[in-house]
Amino acid sequence: MNLPSYRQIASGIRLKWKALIGASIALFITVQVAAQVAETAFVLNTLAYLVWGAFVMWMCAGFTMLESGSVRTKNASVICMKNIGLYSIAGLMYFLVGYDLMYTGVDGGFWGEFTFFHGSTEAEVQLIVNGADDSEALRGELAASSMSLWFFQMVFVATTASIISGTLAERVNLWAFFAFVAVLTAIIYPIVGAWTWGEGWLYELGFSDFAGSTIVHSTGGWAALAGAILVGGRLGKFREDGSVTPTPPSNVPIVTLGVFILWLGWFGFNGGSVLAMSSTANAVLMGIVLANTNLAAAGGVVMALFLARPILKRLDLLAVLNGAIGGLVAITAAPDTLSHLSAIGIGAVGGAIVVSGMKLLEIVKIDDVVGAIPAHLFAGIWGTIAASFSPNVDFVPQLIGILSIGALVLVSSFTVWWLVDKIIGLRVSEHVESLGQDAAELGIEAYPEFVLMPDPQILDMEATEDQQEDEVEDTT
Repeated sequence: MNLPSYRQIASGIRLKWKALIGASIALFITVQVAAQVAETAFVLNTLAYLVWGAFVMWMCAGFTMLESGSVRTKNASVICMKNIGLYSIAGLMYFLVGYDLMYTGVDGGFWGEFTFFHGSTEAEVQLIVNGADDSEALRGELAASSMSLWFFQMVFVATTASIISGTLAERVNLWAFFAFVAVLTAIIYPIVGAWTWGEGWLYELGFSDFAGSTIVHSTGGWAALAGAILVGGRLGKFREDGSVTPTPPSNVPIVTLGVFILWLGWFGFNGGSVLAMSSTANAVLMGIVLANTNLAAAGGVVMALFLARPILKRLDLLAVLNGAIGGLVAITAAPDTLSHLSAIGIGAVGGAIVVSGMKLLEIVKIDDVVGAIPAHLFAGIWGTIAASFSPNVDFVPQLIGILSIGALVLVSSFTVWWLVDKIIGLRVSEHVESLGQDAAELGIEAYPEFVLMPDPQILDMEATEDQQEDEVEDTT
């Protein structure tokens, strides 16, 4: 047998070493490229949450315009106060307890952890404070930065609270409203979110709601419905003969501007709910979502245009504008559908539901100033059902989700509104309502050039006289 020569052995060893070194270099390059790709994905996802979240935050401006233009001029300033107040309260409550209650440790249950003050992770703190290069461990924990996730979810909470403001406008006590918003954003909404997006029991059951037709919009709608029933209608809205007093918007251009702002914000609402922007597939899906969102809103507008006169006996601009919102709310449960024609159909049915719902509320004598209950509750229910038309979503979990979330929010909202009424008082006095909340509660008019501001001393004298008259009546 011929043994290999020294040169053959040395050559073989050199080849093996070269192969080993080449493989090591290739592995090193692969690891570095993978780390760079992962870091890029982390940055892009974080940026997406922040930018889309800012779009959703801007929807608060849309709600403010829509509501302040819908009410009479004597109540427009209070609407502005309510909207900036509710956004701030929602942010503080969701930071205090809401986020962790919704997302931390739910594990198929009913709620998360009652811990206070959500914050950055330890790895994030070390990265910023000490400059520790622990970005690999950080990326292993989250797909994006912790507080960008919090910010994106927080603006959804504020949207839920904004829905209630418009329904109860012109007669609800300002501080009673703020008290309810605090409970809604700290406890009620986070529990709904824990059941679903927090991977609680409804998530395990198969319930699907892409961006919140039920989780956000129906939750706000159920809470608004409970408040509207308890607080009652505005003075003179429903006459004794069964007719309804028309209350057209006081500033039509402002209402229209508000709807366009909401429409724009909805691109962040639905587009951001893709929850990633780090791959070609994410980019394609985001394009589909935004296109479907726009198509559904347009379908809602056109359907409302056709149905407003037959149902409401007038070509009602507010109904047509709410048709856009109804279409947007309806598609929010499944804007990722691959059928753009389905998106148009879902939005069109949403618009029809809004117009019909506005007429229904007049019949049952529920006073909804801006039509938020039909646009957000009724259309949200329809959108959640329509999501089951997708092949990977079943109807039964959708129905269970609608009923269980509706029961939770309606019962808890009734309870909180009732308690607030007993402690603070839910409704302003007839004197304040007749005079207008701007003058009586804020001492400022939204349009001082066109409205004569009453003298504060006269207001106090009239209020004292009304109180004395009531005392005399009680005595006699």
